[in-house]
Amino acid sequence: MDKVTAEKLYDAFYMKVFSYVMTLSGDHEEAMEITQETFFRAITTEKKFRGESESFTWLCAIAKNIFIDEKRRQSRMGEAPVEERSDGKNLEKSLMDTDSSIRIHRILHDMEDPYKEVFQLRIFGELSFQQIGSIFGKTETWARVTYHRARLMIKERMDEK
Repeated sequence: MDKVTAEKLYDAFYMKVFSYVMTLSGDHEEAMEITQETFFRAITTEKKFRGESESFTWLCAIAKNIFIDEKRRQSRMGEAPVEERSDGKNLEKSLMDTDSSIRIHRILHDMEDPYKEVFQLRIFGELSFQQIGSIFGKTETWARVTYHRARLMIKERMDEK
């Protein structure tokens, strides 16, 4: 990839990719590292972007793979996993009080994938259903249905508690 193309890619998608990685890791430092590694791999890799998806989707797929590899490495090394945290800004917009937010985060922590990840990408990552679907290699409709099922699960579990 030439320098001009690489700079355009970085300038256009850095914050979006960083936001996506923050939804995965919940840790600012880790998200910065993974985002940097994502762009490094995208720019230096022998495999070229084939244009079969959007650039943002391609970058998110790279970031997700790096995140998964890092979690596997941490578990092999016996490192404690980083707890998911929120910076509070997105939380304030979507949740009314601290008690509710803690309950929702506990429910999310116990929720199974892909519901957990789709919900986090939609709410905290502010991604469109089309973008979420393409990250998973699924359709926009699949992303919508999965998100709404996750919302129903959260509501049901909130009512139980």
